[in-house]
Amino acid sequence: MKTNRLRHTLAFFLSAGLALSFSALAEDGPDAAKALVAKVAAFYQANGKAATIETLNQADGPFAQGSLYAFAYDLTGTMVAHPKNPKLVGKNLIDVPDAEGKLFRKDIIETAQTKGEGWVDYLYKDPTTSQLEPKTTYLKRLDDIVVCAGTYRK
Repeated sequence: MKTNRLRHTLAFFLSAGLALSFSALAEDGPDAAKALVAKVAAFYQANGKAATIETLNQADGPFAQGSLYAFAYDLTGTMVAHPKNPKLVGKNLIDVPDAEGKLFRKDIIETAQTKGEGWVDYLYKDPTTSQLEPKTTYLKRLDDIVVCAGTYRK
């Protein structure tokens, strides 16, 4: 009973801290993307996989702040969470290339499996400009999911 109460109290304070810390993440950029993935990892450690995936899928949740948001794949390349495009959830995207033919999701999964975390660059449509733009995504493996956050290189 006390363990459950302590766990809920910890989750509440962690969530409150996450909300306050997002003012620092409002800016887009590589540092903000990496910091967002770190926040998701902390949430995952405190709340587990199911709660993390549920929270990542919230369009107005704590991990979707303007143009910066976190998303996740499983280790096969199937999208398990995406707050901005829920139609992608449940689809295996491992063999879907970027505009230049790069299989960047394979790179994301391979980096997660071999290094645990890192950066992957690719070309992707920027929803704010509707133009193809260079994008860099920071990723971190959390057990059997890979959490990512990307930013466009302007």
